[in-house]
Amino acid sequence: MPSPDSLAPDPHADVLVSPGYLAGPGDSRSIFNTLDLASSWTKTIAFGTDTYYTSPCQRVRVANPMESFYGGWTISYAEDPLGVPDWITTFDRNTPHEIVAAFTKPLVDGLRNNFADYLSGGRHYTGISPASLTARHRWDPVHGSRPFRTVSPDGHAAYQMGVGWLHEYDELLTPEKSTWRMSAGTDPVYTPSWQAFFSRYTPQHLITASTTAFTDPTPVPRALDQIPDRHRSLVAITREATARPNPRAAAALARSTQAQATHVPPSPAAPTALAGHAGSRRQR
Repeated sequence: MPSPDSLAPDPHADVLVSPGYLAGPGDSRSIFNTLDLASSWTKTIAFGTDTYYTSPCQRVRVANPMESFYGGWTISYAEDPLGVPDWITTFDRNTPHEIVAAFTKPLVDGLRNNFADYLSGGRHYTGISPASLTARHRWDPVHGSRPFRTVSPDGHAAYQMGVGWLHEYDELLTPEKSTWRMSAGTDPVYTPSWQAFFSRYTPQHLITASTTAFTDPTPVPRALDQIPDRHRSLVAITREATARPNPRAAAALARSTQAQATHVPPSPAAPTALAGHAGSRRQR
């Protein structure tokens, strides 16, 4: 594994880091941009540091309180804007921004029709579940664990689901009691570097969107000094310049491939495998 020092003497140099769940929180501008550009949402800055957003229907509230216990982002939904939230999701301050952004984008896009496009029969419905994503990327289920969890192949990320009865207000008041949790770090279960919590009635398509980013093996961009020191020995780091193909080389390769195609007959297409996906959970 390349040493960061050998890759770039400049601590601010842009690099690509894999896996993304160990890359550090990174730049949160993509999250702010989604919310800032959301039509008719209101934005409030409190105490000079904390940012709050409210949807035009008043049902969704998003908070980015810098000095709170979790920091990061807390998102709540209440069918009755003046009532107890139906669900709450919390991303702590160290959660990679890609995971948060993956949640907020469909949240904003789908709220206008109460997520109908993402439910069965909707144009954005996929039928993909978080469990099918972890299975696709060969995460290992930990048999007999309570709560039930699956762990990434490198052992540094975990996705867990609570089992047994829990009063819904308990998880609304205490994120650690939430039905679903994502975490990563040298020991993602007991001493995680970051955690994200999803209460029971969080829409499945939103959890799935975050899980897609969480399990994606594609390297993510970071400045070298944004990678947590405790993760340096656990990640693969590549210069951005060397990771991106040279445009001229790519064009030459395309021409070469096209030329070869005129002389070499195409091989028969392999049969396509069809994967079954679990259906979505009932929305509240």
